[in-house]
Amino acid sequence: MAQTITQKILAAHCGRESVEPGELINAGTDLVLGNDITAPIAIREFEKIGAPTVFDKNKVALVPDHSTPNKDIKSAELTKILREFARKHGIVNYFEVGRMGVEHTLIPDEGLVLPGDLVIGADSHTCTYGALGAFSSGVGSTDMAAAMALGEVWLKVPEAIKFVYSGKLREWVSGKDLILYTIGRIGVDGALYCSMEFTGETISAITMADRFTMCNMAIEAGGKNGIVEPDDKTLEYVNPRAQREYKVYRSDPDAVYRDVVEIDCSRLEPQVAFPHLPENTKPVSEAVDVRIDQAVIGSCTNGRIEDLRSAAKVIRGRKVHPDVRLLVIPATQEIFLQAIKEGLTEIFVEAGGAVSTPTCGPCLGGHMGVLAEGERSIATTNRNFVGRMGHVKSEVYLSNPAVAAASAVLGRIGSPEELDGVDK
Repeated sequence: MAQTITQKILAAHCGRESVEPGELINAGTDLVLGNDITAPIAIREFEKIGAPTVFDKNKVALVPDHSTPNKDIKSAELTKILREFARKHGIVNYFEVGRMGVEHTLIPDEGLVLPGDLVIGADSHTCTYGALGAFSSGVGSTDMAAAMALGEVWLKVPEAIKFVYSGKLREWVSGKDLILYTIGRIGVDGALYCSMEFTGETISAITMADRFTMCNMAIEAGGKNGIVEPDDKTLEYVNPRAQREYKVYRSDPDAVYRDVVEIDCSRLEPQVAFPHLPENTKPVSEAVDVRIDQAVIGSCTNGRIEDLRSAAKVIRGRKVHPDVRLLVIPATQEIFLQAIKEGLTEIFVEAGGAVSTPTCGPCLGGHMGVLAEGERSIATTNRNFVGRMGHVKSEVYLSNPAVAAASAVLGRIGSPEELDGVDK
């Protein structure tokens, strides 16, 4: 029976040859993930269950990253819950200040997710790991609690939508633009509880960083998971990090999809998502009249070294507009160090930007860049809901790192092409 890559992974994890969309299954998990916002709730529920310990101390990961370093007493107490739970149960993969990173960048970089895995996390952007050819999806804290105890998750097999991208990307167009354009086309509920399978010549050509970005934002279209079939680029990323065996799955040629969406990327401009939904996308050329107060480059969506390089290429030798605050947040300590070694940090600081230790911080309006009433920010983050980054009367515009950097210089949303003499 023909199966998609997602069906094959789910079937393998519940001991079946095949599964069909709509079926309810119990599936084994390769990794259970939580952070400082969601895991404390899961830990309380875990303790109510009465389980003596976690199902596997190597297959639970706890990453305090949302309010890290702790911004106040409450966040310190939440992190303390994680720290003490990790110590009590001998959890190997606990990452805190100085060793931590934004979870959805740190976890794959640490080799904790591999092709063919089934991963759940009490964070909606757990779908990021589909870039490796894994099934990964966000769940509630109570589901995380049960999974920590049993090593299983209960879920419904999703229908699948295939997105076929063709054409060579123009300069300054990235995976962020592909997924923003896609969400703009189908809407924030266009893939509700579906597997979003990204394929085509354009996907083959883009970097792993761009694939992580695309899968990260599958949830913004309502997707259950985003996924890309592994290829040589995937294995080049995975093999130096892998510390166990893995299995590569691919969709059958005659697999059944709910829909097939074809997208010609050759004429695509960088995209900007206007408030207050990721589906409110426009080409950057139609967004140039929007004044900004802040630019944020980072997050689990665009805090990788490739993202910082793109932003630095735009901003090198320039100054941040006097009315704009530029915040640059590498997603992990390793990326932070690499940015220092390559001189990227120096470029940002000399331009008048601030570079932070890894944290989710401003993405969720937690700290390190909260907006006041009436302020606008362009950000490489994944959501721009009402009040997402601060005051309910503030506004967030989503873009790729190059556009965010150019906007920081211009004082308004704009394209790198507007800056004369950009080193290309």
